[in-house]
Amino acid sequence: MKLKSSQKYIVLGVLFFLPVMFLLFLYPAKHNYDALDVVKANVSEINDFTSKEPVFIKDHLTVLAFLGNKPKEKLIEASNLKELVYDKFKGFKTFQIVFVLPKGSEQQGETLKKEIATYKPLEYLHLVYGSEQQINTLYSSLRSSKRLDDNLSSQQVFLIDKEQNQRGRLDDRTDGEIEKKAAVYPLLSYNCIEVAELKNKMSEDLRILFTEYRQKRKGNFDSTTRRANDIK
Repeated sequence: MKLKSSQKYIVLGVLFFLPVMFLLFLYPAKHNYDALDVVKANVSEINDFTSKEPVFIKDHLTVLAFLGNKPKEKLIEASNLKELVYDKFKGFKTFQIVFVLPKGSEQQGETLKKEIATYKPLEYLHLVYGSEQQINTLYSSLRSSKRLDDNLSSQQVFLIDKEQNQRGRLDDRTDGEIEKKAAVYPLLSYNCIEVAELKNKMSEDLRILFTEYRQKRKGNFDSTTRRANDIK
């Protein structure tokens, strides 16, 4: 009888202490990640663009998109950004998505915004309007392997930090490519037509950037971020 009682207490003790030991084992571990690279510094400000409310890049985490002078034809791009990016990060302070459009497309722009809105106003999604020169100047301040098309639009969207630095990956190789010693190639922007790229790469990069700023506020962020001229 005493043996059975002792065995019962041993089993209960094991069942209790195993999870505790597992948690203690995990506790010292820290979430390690590679800081998101600065691929281009000094992105142009947009305060001289026309908008319903003042919109700034500085002091915001910005997803910057160029929809061109036919924004109604960009419904897929805009919907992808709204559903796969905006809806995930709209609760984070200073986060915003900015659609850049040419002057004269205001009505189409507002119609597009209403179409992608569901039940709540998109308060962190802004439309800004500029001249062709203003838009080209803004785009030229970004690092990109692609040009704006004739409508001043692009499928590529850009991630800008609070200090007006363009963020991305200077080395976007997969583990398999690294093992095979494939040539280094960067990820400078994100294709808003490619759902997988928005869901995986861009969402992950935004999470990393939010983590970086959260750790900076706590004073324990050790930046290993490389500047664009580190890889030529």
